Amino acid sequence: MEVYNFTIKEAHEKLVNKEITSVQLTKDYLDQIEKTDKDINAFLTVSRELALKQAEKVDEKIKNNEEISLLAGIPVAIKDNILVVGEKCTSSSKILENYIAPYDATVIKKLKDADCVIIGKTNMDEFAMGASTETSAYKVTKNPNDLERVPGGSSGGSAAAVAANECVYALGSDTGGSIRQPASFCGVVGMKPTYGAVSRYGLMAMASSLDQIGPITKTAEDAKIVFDVISGKDPLDSTSVKLQSSNNSNTKSLKDLVVGLPKEYFLKGVINPDVEKNIKEAIKKYESLGVRFQEISLPNTEYALAVYYIIMPCEVSANLARFDGIKYGLSEKADNLLDVYLKSRENGFGEEVRRRIILGTYALSSGYYDAYYLKAQKVRTLIKKDFEEAFKKVDLIMTPVSPFPAFKIGEKIQDPLSMYLSDIFTISLNLAGLPGISIPCGKIDKLPVGLQIIGPHFSEELILSTAQAFEK
Repeated sequence: MEVYNFTIKEAHEKLVNKEITSVQLTKDYLDQIEKTDKDINAFLTVSRELALKQAEKVDEKIKNNEEISLLAGIPVAIKDNILVVGEKCTSSSKILENYIAPYDATVIKKLKDADCVIIGKTNMDEFAMGASTETSAYKVTKNPNDLERVPGGSSGGSAAAVAANECVYALGSDTGGSIRQPASFCGVVGMKPTYGAVSRYGLMAMASSLDQIGPITKTAEDAKIVFDVISGKDPLDSTSVKLQSSNNSNTKSLKDLVVGLPKEYFLKGVINPDVEKNIKEAIKKYESLGVRFQEISLPNTEYALAVYYIIMPCEVSANLARFDGIKYGLSEKADNLLDVYLKSRENGFGEEVRRRIILGTYALSSGYYDAYYLKAQKVRTLIKKDFEEAFKKVDLIMTPVSPFPAFKIGEKIQDPLSMYLSDIFTISLNLAGLPGISIPCGKIDKLPVGLQIIGPHFSEELILSTAQAFEK
């Protein structure tokens, strides 16, 4: 049976109606990976045994007429910086080449409680540092829409796997746009929840005040199903929050919605004209559904990129200090302890990771801390205030996800600054801790374009229902 291109809802209905078994569904997706992944390189490891064991368990439940969850028996791919007990977890780095996860991340525990089928771990930029999945130590993932182009990053493997129908949905992590930008480039849905809405326990830390795990799916409806399962307070993550059950402000009708369009995101020379055209057509569609739009200003947006590339490397330099060649991972032999540290880190980390560690260590060093890190934190507060002021006037904000569609493999990798500009429209949300979603809204030739919908803290329900209205 041709099962590819299922949404979670469709696959669930087929399973419940006994039109297909979970084992058959899983085998079909494993066959699809075998057939297509040699061209796409979305997966680092395929967990065939684990997946089939989980699928058998679900089939047994269905056979006994037990009730199953919406995610039960449905294949999911996991970004390789999220721990799955007993499975390899490399964060696409040589320093963790043979590292086996000793425990499950909280999101994995929640997915397993819902009887999901984990089909494998996906490729990513090394330690999630990159916007194209080209900094992986193992392989370069390709965009299923055009194999000469990047899938985006850092969750490029997860987005490519969903777009290539190698799984039904996937998990990614988003520190500066790493779920939304690849979702936009690959033509799928990617959601970054509010900071604290989803536990980070068991996610390899890159920048702890910015990281957030979220779903990559075919539809906004599917994103909601996954978000409802993985979100919530976790005693193992002190930054996680108990979500309030839905109230009326979370579910406004489209006719009551006022949406802001920040003028800073539509400046000439910043955005590709074809991307702008697709975004404006999406806005017209929303207008026809009764949504009202108004121009707003987020004046400190222009500093977001600079602020992000000070705060994030500072947190990176602290978080990656644990990879020292002693506790776990790669350990190079040397005559003394210092050389063990230096050799292990030099040979284990790639160029981009080393660059960010050096930048962060410099910005945190004596004499520079006040000039860089402290100043960046103050401007971060101003960026957050811009959004707070905007949300007094509007319910949601809409922007492009990226200033351009997927670029060619190799086009930006030698020029870090032009690569960093890929995140220009997405990083403000991470700095402010806000939720946002990327939904496909058109194409330039065969390259997808994503529309970003941003809401106030913990307004996921409103964002998702607004995104679903566009799909319908």
